Amino acid sequence: MIIGYQGVSGAFSETAVRNLFGDKEYEDRGYSDFISLLGDVENGVVDYAVIPVENTTTGIIARTYDHLQSYRIHAVGETVVPIRECLIANPGSKIEDIREVYSHPEALSQCQELFKEYPNMTPHAHEDTALSVSYIRDTKDPTKAALASELAAETYGMEILLPNVQDNNVNMTRFLCVTARDERPKDANKISLRMVTSHTPGALFNALGIFASKNINVLKLESRPIFGRVFEYCFYLDFAGNLKDPDVAEALRRLEYDCTELNIFGNYKAAEEYM
Repeated sequence: MIIGYQGVSGAFSETAVRNLFGDKEYEDRGYSDFISLLGDVENGVVDYAVIPVENTTTGIIARTYDHLQSYRIHAVGETVVPIRECLIANPGSKIEDIREVYSHPEALSQCQELFKEYPNMTPHAHEDTALSVSYIRDTKDPTKAALASELAAETYGMEILLPNVQDNNVNMTRFLCVTARDERPKDANKISLRMVTSHTPGALFNALGIFASKNINVLKLESRPIFGRVFEYCFYLDFAGNLKDPDVAEALRRLEYDCTELNIFGNYKAAEEYM
């Protein structure tokens, strides 16, 4: 079994893979971008992919959600990973010597208090948290540091100067496990979808009213611009339920009738919340 994720060894996505598949035999495979990863899932090159979709600090991770509608894949699982950013440097480096800090832009945005406390540190965007650790290791420069996971520091033999430097101590990222396989978890209790309503007064209100009429709990609602259209928006929505439930099935039938577009991303077991 091959599991794909975006990034390299030591990335938070690898932790998500371990959460979901740790008790099984598998080979994990890192990808440099989501398009290649999701394409290989659709074509059966990898069995599953684990992708980030939401963070408690920065919100929806739109670049992954926006891709889901373009591939014949669906979500079959979910996990939540606490994001504990560490300031990582070459062994022997001292905190007062650090001048440049590298990491993924989202990680940098989640650690703004660090740069206020240490104004001599300048943030630099890098393509990946774990790759930023690999980069500063290769430079052997004691004035460079990275923001990444404890696992990344361990993977690349680096030193943690400061642990837990994220602004929000309940900072977590939600990951979906997606596949092209014909799988439907029996204990699924959460559904994710994308919908486009007509551009008329009350259209969104009526769509959400369908869920209320069936006593279905809507867990999340996000709007996103529709690519190629001027100021038109789609909605990403999560709600509690199972596709085999008659009320859920009826709600989706009514929603499909009321919406101009409807894409169900998957029905899966919701992750338990933890810190």
